[in-house]
Amino acid sequence: MTRMRAIDAAVLVLEKEGIRCAFGVPGAAINPMYSAMLQRGTITHYLGRHVEAAVHMAEGYSRATAGNIGMCLATSGPGGTDTVTGLYSAWGDSVPLLVVTGQAPVAKLHKEDFQAVDIAAIARPVAKLAETVMEAAQLPGAFQRAFHVMRSGRPGPVLLDLPLDVQLTEIDFDVDTYEPLPVSRPAATREQAEKALDMLVASERPLIVSGGGVVNADAADLLVELAEVLDAPVIPTLMGWGTIPDDHRLMAGMAGLQTAHRYGNATVLASDFVLGIGNRWANRHTGGLEVYRAGRTFVHVDIEPTQIGRIFTPDYGIVSDAGAALERLVEVARERREAGTLPDRSGWVEQCQERKRTMQRRTDFPDVPIKPQRVYQEMNKAFGRETRYVSNIGLSQIAGAQFLHVYKPRGWIDAGQAGPLGWTVSAALGVCVADPDSLVVGLSGDYDFQFLIEQLACGAQFKLPYIQLVVNNSYLGLIRQAQRTFEMDYCVQLCFQNVNSPELESYGVDHVKVAEGLGCKAIRVRDPEELGAAFEKAQAMMAEFRVPVVVEVILEKVTDIAMGTELDAVEEFEELA
Repeated sequence: MTRMRAIDAAVLVLEKEGIRCAFGVPGAAINPMYSAMLQRGTITHYLGRHVEAAVHMAEGYSRATAGNIGMCLATSGPGGTDTVTGLYSAWGDSVPLLVVTGQAPVAKLHKEDFQAVDIAAIARPVAKLAETVMEAAQLPGAFQRAFHVMRSGRPGPVLLDLPLDVQLTEIDFDVDTYEPLPVSRPAATREQAEKALDMLVASERPLIVSGGGVVNADAADLLVELAEVLDAPVIPTLMGWGTIPDDHRLMAGMAGLQTAHRYGNATVLASDFVLGIGNRWANRHTGGLEVYRAGRTFVHVDIEPTQIGRIFTPDYGIVSDAGAALERLVEVARERREAGTLPDRSGWVEQCQERKRTMQRRTDFPDVPIKPQRVYQEMNKAFGRETRYVSNIGLSQIAGAQFLHVYKPRGWIDAGQAGPLGWTVSAALGVCVADPDSLVVGLSGDYDFQFLIEQLACGAQFKLPYIQLVVNNSYLGLIRQAQRTFEMDYCVQLCFQNVNSPELESYGVDHVKVAEGLGCKAIRVRDPEELGAAFEKAQAMMAEFRVPVVVEVILEKVTDIAMGTELDAVEEFEELA
């Protein structure tokens, strides 16, 4: 056994658990951990310009690659409280994430000491585990348990809060015999798979809904194989987008109230059976349950037992990791195909394909200022199948989901449940760290971009090149559209006459100057015919300067994007294709 500071043992545990990088903002209460990292030299640190931004970078890192766990470091007090939004975002989307905060010494915790806030209590509602480690000897075990909890069952975030004296106390620790705890995930049985397929085979117009759990399980190939064996069309959720390529014959479109396709909604309404795998029946996907459920039988597969029946009671529920369930389902489906007992679904598949061919929205608008639909059309032309899109919230995200094309899992990385403004830039940088060889394209409205815009400096400092698209309508566009219900357009305008940039007219913030001031490159586009050249130039700038490149597109100020309250009541505001 070797004598060492407890925090040195913690860093050794991090190494054994696979941590190779950290995102954070140092401070007095977490400095011991930084000293341990410096001594070891095995963990690369990326300095955030805001603690919340650092958490979102860690989120992007976790979301980008199967098996990744992003780690964020923060000091006590406001350092800890700044992590809560990132914990919530990760918790809502089942993302493993480790937040480590410094804390005042144990003896000071009840004395209202400087920056001594009970961050574990604050974080507990949005974390799988949040605790303050009070004994130095427990520190290695606390980290070991944290990784076990993050990886087991439904993935999610953990916060460990480390008092200063606990970090510095010496303990005995043997890293050579350390082993991560075995991961626990429920797995479907063959009998459950057979029953689910019995119900599917008995239907006439079945669908598979593929959720984010399929992505988390790294099981997209199995999902596609199951669909192909059964000849069953697939409706991915927003979090499951990319589990089947957009141009696959069985990709039937996304369904929902906002981030959805016309043909996807129509296909769900025409179906009579839905097998949901790794999804949670989110309200933006289902709309009103009476319309969504009418005339359909449902089987729900989810890794978390309490998710079965949370939104509505399915006709049959299976508690299982999505990958394990798909392995059993594929196994049984193959046997039935070989036995010739699967029904012919060609007619149903052709109906779905016909809807996909004919129920499109128009994108080829020539207008100046530019209509957002045209932006996504040009993005589809400019960016290849391996592109990773990162987006978050607002009309930019909704329109992006309606018009962009995604061809692989983790090709669309999105803060689906929480949708915190400012998420996109930070998460995109984390994706760049995880996958420096892919083209990463962030998609933001002007307000999302402004929220944590200072994080661009992190991308410049650490040479993390990506394209950050800013569709600028100088409005809180989604909130303005929502205010139509109240017949108002109130407190949602971002426009003003910028005395330093009169050429912007009334579009307010000069994003090009701000980006350049933060060490990045930037391009502004006003004409839709120049979009393709701008995207090409942005990629060349990335390669040359190795920094983020902002492409700002000046949009018309008011564009309403298709959305509604039910799957059969989505309002279209523009011409259809």
